[in-house]
Amino acid sequence: MSASAPNPGERVKAVQLTDDRLSVDLQDGRTIVVPLSWYPRLLRASPAQRANWQIAGDGFGIHWPEVEEDLSTEGLLRGARSPQASHLMRSNKPWRQ
Repeated sequence: MSASAPNPGERVKAVQLTDDRLSVDLQDGRTIVVPLSWYPRLLRASPAQRANWQIAGDGFGIHWPEVEEDLSTEGLLRGARSPQASHLMRSNKPWRQ
């Protein structure tokens, strides 16, 4: 099975983070909003670290260099959570340290 080519409209246009949400605006006008708890590295990051993001992967990804976090629009659209979030949910450990 071959993967289909990414849709150009799924490129990142803007990123906003609050204390509990990640919002990603796409070039085609859609906005993806997910709980920040899905991405523990971002959840634990300072506001300044969260604000320091870069568009990556030819526009289909987001990179936070200080936090070493990378997300793709494809993964966000699929509702993919960080493996760390899944582990923490199973172990009932707190997400904030």
